[in-house]
Amino acid sequence: MKFNTKTIHGGQQHDPATGAVMPPVYQTSTFAQSSPGVHKGYEYSRAANPTRTALENALASIENGTKGLAFSSGLAATDAVMKLLKPGDEVVAMDDLYGGTYRMFTKVYTEYGIKFHFVDMNNEDKFRAALNENTKLVWVETPTNPLMKLADIEAIAKITKEKKILFAVDNTFATPYLQKPLDLGADIVMHSATKYLGGHSDVIAGALVVKDDNLFEKLHFAQFATGGTLGPNDSYLVLRGIKTLHLRMERHCFNGQKVAEYLEKHPKVKQVYYPGLKSHPFFDIAKKQMEGGFGGMVSFSFKSGAKADAVSFLEKVKVFTLAESLGGVESLANHPATMTHASIPEAKRLESGITDDLVRLSVGVEDIDDLIADIEQALG
Repeated sequence: MKFNTKTIHGGQQHDPATGAVMPPVYQTSTFAQSSPGVHKGYEYSRAANPTRTALENALASIENGTKGLAFSSGLAATDAVMKLLKPGDEVVAMDDLYGGTYRMFTKVYTEYGIKFHFVDMNNEDKFRAALNENTKLVWVETPTNPLMKLADIEAIAKITKEKKILFAVDNTFATPYLQKPLDLGADIVMHSATKYLGGHSDVIAGALVVKDDNLFEKLHFAQFATGGTLGPNDSYLVLRGIKTLHLRMERHCFNGQKVAEYLEKHPKVKQVYYPGLKSHPFFDIAKKQMEGGFGGMVSFSFKSGAKADAVSFLEKVKVFTLAESLGGVESLANHPATMTHASIPEAKRLESGITDDLVRLSVGVEDIDDLIADIEQALG
């Protein structure tokens, strides 16, 4: 089954009770049993719910995995992965991460005796040097938030398999429409399903997908035991979003490319971060592991280097909305230093390249002429 068909039919079946084409929203906390311990596969909705099961089957299908898990947020999904670790374990992570992930790693799990190393994943010597006998997990975003750095998933997977280290990839920005980390050797794929999978800025959700049954059981236990599950109505919303993922991503990619090309030629713009530009330092990696386009996320900085220029732009946009989050059908604009990445200390932000004049755009599916016109007037 091809991807565009999987988004609609993958892992799905018509409701056996009624023949309903769309999975019903099973808004129930518990399920009747015919005898103690004898039931129809469902006991209590924290453990499993038929609507969530339908979503989890769809997630596994579009990521070419065998098992999926749906969580109450992307951070809840990340948290379940971290619960695979114990005090004394070490994690090697990308040096550019979503602020919430960085906050969880450094403010929560360091307190439980987990050590984190943040490295340039494209420098093999530095990456290998960070690995040791205590390294139990490698965590990568590609493309990253907000600097659109890429990591070669296949190359990293060869090293992690050689060292018998778990390898997790945050695939939120690329989505399985563009990139399938499990096929490239990753062990775990994570999504903030709030973003492109949901696609309509109306739900908070997270997801994990794996191929290994034993790993699934460990992650499912962490989810069940700590309660970070997704409710049935939210599961329905994400599942509905997935059914148009291929259509939306095609337009996101088209618009993102056009916006990036426009910004690259603008006299006020210093640098554009978009993997579909030949000027992008990891363009060759993008061509190798991303199929069908390069996504809808674009970041840029100003030649002036002034925060005031970024703020002025963000206050003037009209079609774009100044707001947190990304991946919805509507275009959003964001100031990472004071919004999504404010939890990262200033020195660390600047070290990684998140300057005060950096703007991040989530390019939606509106008419490209309206988007370009909006950017033009806001820059003017």
